[in-house]
Amino acid sequence: MDAEQPRVTTDERTWNEAILGAVFTQAEVGFHVLDQDLRVIKVNKVAAGRRGLPVDRIAGLPAAEAYAALGVSFDEALLLGVLATGRPVTDRLVTGPPSAGTPRSSVFSVSVHRLEDGDGRVLGLVVTSTDVTAREGAQARLALLHDAHERIGTGLDVERTARELVHVTLPRFADSVVVALTDTVLRGRDPALDVGVTTPLLRCAAAGRTAAGPPVPDVGPVLLPGIFGDELPRSASLVAGTATGGVPSPDGGRPGSGLVVPLTAHGKVLGVVAFHRAASAEPYGPDDLALADAIAARTATCLENALRFTREHIVMYALQAWPLRQHEATQRAVDVAQRHRPGGTGAGSWYDVIPLPGARVALVVGQVENPGLSAVATMSRLRTAVHSLTTLDLAPHELLALLHAVTRRLSVEHTRGPRADEPTASCTIAVYDPVDGRIDLARAGTSLLAVVRPDGSVDERPVEDGPLLGAGGPPFACATDVLPEGSTLCLASAPPPGDEGARTGEIVAALARPDRPPETMADEVERLLAPDRVLLLARTRRLSSDELAEWEIPFDFEAVGTARALVEERLDAWDLPVDPFTVTLVASELVTNAIRYGAEPVVLRLLRQDDALVCEVGDAGQAAPNLRHAKAVDEGGRGLLICATLAEDWGVRHTDDGKTVWAAIGTRPGASGSS
Repeated sequence: MDAEQPRVTTDERTWNEAILGAVFTQAEVGFHVLDQDLRVIKVNKVAAGRRGLPVDRIAGLPAAEAYAALGVSFDEALLLGVLATGRPVTDRLVTGPPSAGTPRSSVFSVSVHRLEDGDGRVLGLVVTSTDVTAREGAQARLALLHDAHERIGTGLDVERTARELVHVTLPRFADSVVVALTDTVLRGRDPALDVGVTTPLLRCAAAGRTAAGPPVPDVGPVLLPGIFGDELPRSASLVAGTATGGVPSPDGGRPGSGLVVPLTAHGKVLGVVAFHRAASAEPYGPDDLALADAIAARTATCLENALRFTREHIVMYALQAWPLRQHEATQRAVDVAQRHRPGGTGAGSWYDVIPLPGARVALVVGQVENPGLSAVATMSRLRTAVHSLTTLDLAPHELLALLHAVTRRLSVEHTRGPRADEPTASCTIAVYDPVDGRIDLARAGTSLLAVVRPDGSVDERPVEDGPLLGAGGPPFACATDVLPEGSTLCLASAPPPGDEGARTGEIVAALARPDRPPETMADEVERLLAPDRVLLLARTRRLSSDELAEWEIPFDFEAVGTARALVEERLDAWDLPVDPFTVTLVASELVTNAIRYGAEPVVLRLLRQDDALVCEVGDAGQAAPNLRHAKAVDEGGRGLLICATLAEDWGVRHTDDGKTVWAAIGTRPGASGSS
C-alpha cells in the first residue's frame, strides 16, 4: 500500500490564480483584459481563435485595433462608461465575423465589468464574449414564423394572401420572392391532387430588388420546366445557382441561392413560392428549409380558407341571384330599384319582387341570422317557400306564419333535434294593390321598413317589429294602409347585431326626397347601409282607365246579361287580341257563381295586362268555390270548369270582407281564347 501523500497547504492567492487560470484557458467564453488606457493586457485562445490569430499578436494592442483585427464592432464610449462608473454592461449583442465552417456572420453576447484590486483601485476592464449565433438565428426564425402567422391570411382572398406572403418574407428571408398559384385556384375551383409541369400557373405576387439588378417582374405566367423537373416539389427544395424559368434572378443572372416550396393543403397543390438570395447573401441552409416549409404550410392553410370562402360565395351569389327579377310583370304596380351591398361574411340575405294575380305585387326582404354557406342554403329554401306560398294568395302575416313553420322544420332537419343554435330569420312582406293603393305589411324580426309619401313625409315604423322566424312564432305584426300614387316603400334586410340604430337618421333623410327616381334614391341609401345588406325600393303606381274597368253588378240573375254587355263594350274600346266570346263567357259564369253562392255586393273587374286580360268577380261571401266535374245528366256544376278550361290560370283570394274569384285569359298569339 502506497504511503499517504503529504497534504499541501495552499494560500488564498494561489487558489485565486489557479481558478482564474482555469477559467481563462478552459472556458468556452472569450476573455479580453484591458488596462485603464483600453489596451489589451491579456486575451484567451477562444477570443483570438475566432479569426485564427495568435494570442501574442492581440496582446498589447489598443482595444480599437484589437477588435478590428478580430472583426468585432468596437464601442469605445461603452468601455469608457464602465471604466468611469463601475456599472457593468451585460448581454450586449454585437456582430462579428463568421465562425469556422459557417458562412453566416456571428452574433456575440458581450459583457463588460470593471477590475479593481483589494484596495478598490481601478485596474481596467474585463470583456467576455459568448457566441450566440445559433440562439439568435433560432429566435429570428421564430419571430419570422410568428409574423407569418399574424400577417398572412388577414383577408379571405387568395391573391391578397399571396401578396402578404411576399411582404412578410421580403427582405428578412429573401432578396426576391415570387408566388405562383394554379389556374384552378385563381378561378375559385378545387385544386387537383396531382400537379405537373403542364399545370398552368400564374405569378400573382412578386417583389424584390438587389443593388446590381432590375426588379422582379410583377404578375404574369410562370413557365415550370427547368425549375421543377418532371413534377412540382413536395417539400422545400434548394435551387442551386441562378433561379431559372418562371422565377427570374433579380441580380442580373449572377449565381445565388434559391428555395422553391410548394403550397399544399391536404395533398392538393395550390401553387408554389420561390425565394432567392443574391450571391453576396448567406446561402439557404437546412434551418431555412424548415422555416420555408412552415411558412408555406401557414400560407397554404390561409389559401385553402380563402378558396373555400370564394367557392361558398360563388354558390351564395348564384343562390341569391335566383330567380330572375320579374320587372316586366310588376311594372304596372311599382317601379323597383334593388341593391345588394356585399361584405364578405356570407350573410343569407335576399329580396324578391313577386307578381300576384290582379296586377298586385309582393315585395319581400329577408335575412337568415347566422352567416355562412348554411345560412345561404337556408335562405334559398325559404325563398322557394315564399314563391310557393304566394300562390295561395294569403295575407302577409299568414304567409309569415307558414314560413315560421318551414323554418322550424328546416331547423329540425339541420340539427336532427332542437338545439340552441337553430337557424332563425327575419323577413318583411308587403303586398301592394295598384287598383286602390292598398298596402298590407307584415314583419318578422327587426329590419328597415319605411314608407315615404309624395309630400316627403316618412313613416319610419308603418308596422311594429315581430318575432323571428323559427324563434318566437306567430302572431306576427301586421298593418294595412292606403298609399297615394307616387309613394315609395323602402325595405332593407336586418342590420348586424349592435348596429340596429346606426345611420337611421341619415337613411331617413336620404329617403325624404321623393322627387328623385328610385334608382337615384337607392344609390344614396346603399352607401349608408352596413355590408351584406340588401335594399328594395318600390315607387307605387295606380292603374289608369286604360288598364282597369270596374262595375258593381246587381244581386240578380237577370244582371248577368248586363255584365256580358259591359264586358263586350269595354273589349271594343280596348281593342285587345282576345276572343270576346271567351271573355264574356268567363265573366258571365263568374258573376252567376257569385250571385248563386255568394253575397252582395258583387263587383266585376277587368284588368288589362301585357300578356293577359284578367277577369275578377268579388262578393261578400266567404265560401270558396269548388271546381266540380259534372256528370252528363247534371244540369249545373260546369261553370267553374268552363272558366278553368278557357283561362290560362284561375284562383281565389279571400279578403277581410269577402272573396275574389279571378281568371286570366291570355292575349299572346297562340294563347287560350286569342283570335
